[in-house]
Amino acid sequence: MAKRRITQETFDSVVRENIQEFEMEESEALKEAIEQFESQGVDLSNIVKAVPRVGSEENSEDQTHEVLQVLESLRSSSSSSLLEDMRLFSHHCSLGFPQRYLAAQKDAYPTILSCCKRASEDKEALNVALTALSWLTDGQPDLLDAEGQGFLMDTYSVHADDASLCLLCVRIVRHCCLKHENNRQDLVKAGVLSLLTGSLRSHAALPELVKEVCAALRVLTFDDDVRVAFVHPGDPAVLSELCATLSRLAVRNEFCQDIVELGGLKLMISLLADSMDCQVSSASSASLKASERPGACDIAARAPTRIDVMLLCWGYWETHDLFFQELVKQLLTALKAIAGNDDVKDAIVNAGGVELIVMAMNRHMTSAQPFTRGSLRLLVFQVCEQGCAAMCVLALRKPNNCARIMESSGALAALQAMKTHPGEVSVQKQSCMLLRNLVSRSQSFSAPILELGAEALISQAMEAHRDCADVARAALRDLGCQVQLRELWTGTKGSLSH
Repeated sequence: MAKRRITQETFDSVVRENIQEFEMEESEALKEAIEQFESQGVDLSNIVKAVPRVGSEENSEDQTHEVLQVLESLRSSSSSSLLEDMRLFSHHCSLGFPQRYLAAQKDAYPTILSCCKRASEDKEALNVALTALSWLTDGQPDLLDAEGQGFLMDTYSVHADDASLCLLCVRIVRHCCLKHENNRQDLVKAGVLSLLTGSLRSHAALPELVKEVCAALRVLTFDDDVRVAFVHPGDPAVLSELCATLSRLAVRNEFCQDIVELGGLKLMISLLADSMDCQVSSASSASLKASERPGACDIAARAPTRIDVMLLCWGYWETHDLFFQELVKQLLTALKAIAGNDDVKDAIVNAGGVELIVMAMNRHMTSAQPFTRGSLRLLVFQVCEQGCAAMCVLALRKPNNCARIMESSGALAALQAMKTHPGEVSVQKQSCMLLRNLVSRSQSFSAPILELGAEALISQAMEAHRDCADVARAALRDLGCQVQLRELWTGTKGSLSH
């Protein structure tokens, strides 16, 4: 049952009545008012629980809360007192949500936005103004309007190299996107993703900023706005950027473990599984006429995945294969990155990661159409490349994982990738490295891999691609094949011939 709510004015009038009519002390009057309303089942979470103060000596009857007094001062501030008033406003807003809510009810947002614009030419003043805006929007994403979005994006873009201003802009983005789907969509369309990932690259040495950017990216993927019937719970651009961010963060052993413990692996496996489920269910629709393709009712009848909703929202049924290439590639890249930790290798395998990787490779094996988004041109062979690379890392120093890869036809998928993409040196190299890792500690796998035609494919790669020669020879050697190892230098004096 929903609790009753009251206005700040109602609460203040009861406190004032307790003081004036019943001659209570301020603290006693406040406590009595709180107990009275709580006993009646009133929700006081948005109420400032303080005794209003006299606003000016001239008018002792004019009593109001301090945050509103500062707000009124801001509206009439001269340039000399503007900074101090904004700092004081930020202080009062930092005390709790009731202060921020009360300020917003008294039209604080247009006032603070106006102050931000007035301070746009002075970095110190802009820092103070953005801090105030950040506090005001915390828990109140509805405040952001089109004017505010434009100002925020312009400021973020212009000051992307300034770490302190960048941090405040990112924090405002996070506050305004939490539990607000429309703000998420509008800011993504305005280009916030490129700004966020740009901040990661430019300020990678600043832990606080990196943490804030990652939090903002995470919020952009949330499905938490109960007011929206159909959300975009996985904008492919957001999900791809999120996976790319995880890949960049997994640079140390403990970071890889942290990503798993914080739910990163679960997210990746879930997204990869969703993409496979959706593609299987939608594969037959690619050959249907537009009028025969699945609609909302058809999807609802078979328990839709998150990616089903994406397809429906954006009308991607006609190009569903191309739609997944970038996302799947980034997922595989992220799995490869966190698998640098040996314990995480086992976690990925135990979560069914090997089977999903093989399925992803097989699903994207033969399509050669380019997928273009802006300046990005993604070819499907990169999914095969990253799939082989991910299994290569999973197999390293892990005989049990090698067995799982063999059981899941991972070697067959790698060889099929070599056969399908003979001109792509990256696919050839990653496949050779995978095959070598599979047999380096499990020689019993050599025979079944050779029976699949590995020797001929590796030899072709070695002849076709100079950059692939070393890994190809190493793979042939560990498979037990005859391979001529060329001695590049004997150590004797004299000139070297090339």
